Amino acid sequence: MTSDDHAAATTGPALPYNLPDISDAEIAAVVDVLRSGWLAPGERTRAFEAAFAAYCGVGHAVAVDSATAGMHLALVALGIGPGDEVITTPTTFAATVNVIIHAGATPVLADIRADDYCIDPQAIERALTPRTKAILPVHHAGSACDMDAIAAIARAHGLRVVGDAAHGVGTEAGGRSVGSLGDAAVFSFYPTKNVTSGRGGMLTTDDAALAERARLLALHGMSDDAWDRYTARGSWRYQVLAAGYNYAMSDYQAALGAAQFARIGEFQRTRRALAGRYSRRLGDLADVVLPAERAGTTHAWHLYVVRLRPERLTIGRDACIEQLRARGIGTSVHFIPIHHHPYYREAYGWAPGDFPVADAAFETMLSLPLYTRMTGHDVDRVCEAVADVVLAHRR
Repeated sequence: MTSDDHAAATTGPALPYNLPDISDAEIAAVVDVLRSGWLAPGERTRAFEAAFAAYCGVGHAVAVDSATAGMHLALVALGIGPGDEVITTPTTFAATVNVIIHAGATPVLADIRADDYCIDPQAIERALTPRTKAILPVHHAGSACDMDAIAAIARAHGLRVVGDAAHGVGTEAGGRSVGSLGDAAVFSFYPTKNVTSGRGGMLTTDDAALAERARLLALHGMSDDAWDRYTARGSWRYQVLAAGYNYAMSDYQAALGAAQFARIGEFQRTRRALAGRYSRRLGDLADVVLPAERAGTTHAWHLYVVRLRPERLTIGRDACIEQLRARGIGTSVHFIPIHHHPYYREAYGWAPGDFPVADAAFETMLSLPLYTRMTGHDVDRVCEAVADVVLAHRR
């Protein structure tokens, strides 16, 4: 038995990177929908939208079947298309850039800030051209972008702002949900997120025209009466008013999402407590950079992202991940930067090194397990494993 085998054998069962937190209430809500005979978008979807809009402090919420769909809808509804450029971050998932491409526009990358991995407003300024029409900031890991600075840039240049809030359920800036900042914001309810509907997302906005257009496009471009065409009060007649998409959320997704969302206070208290425990346990480990919560913001703690200090260590990030895996600790990396992927390099001429802050962060970052089914003992296990690996490879 190797030393790593021994470590895995003595630390207990493997601790996964993430697990959803599904209670009997969520199961009952979905079963109720299944027994109702109505699975398509309907009253439960509308109720979820209303509750989420109220939570974000906005006038409108449009439930969709993924955050990717929501971001695409937002861009199209705002008139973003061929010939336009949209500025976003390299430190994000592929979907953020893909929706720009699917809208017919050109993605332009702007580097991040080193402290919170969010897009740098100064880098946005440098990336502006006469073709720039929108900014798509990403609230990374649950940390809010500097939306005041981004809004000022947008006002000065007549730009639209669509927030990628896939990590942002519970994220606030200046006491306001990030769902209320910009022209629109889009949240994800993927299984790893703070609230899940299995898959799904929510577009939030105070712009009634944008919401109306997004809702139309989300259901094949069919007129409003299409929502009711299979109910007792509905009609088989409808009109197609635009070449839309099949992006609407189903009622069973909405039932799961709404039941999860009813627990948002519980979820966020648990996440904050777990993140606080991480920071206390790892705070004296000088070889690791811990995540920060910027003043004036509320971190949603979707992820707990740390960075290794390579100048202090003889082990790299990839080897660290493997040694943690051998000790039964699951991790991930958020994200492989956009300009490191072959498709985008070939299509847009980007290359590793083009965005040095994002590149440096990527080489040293890893996301530790953080989910509401974790216990304090689980956090302690992770911290002990991190300390074991780091201290064994200190310069």
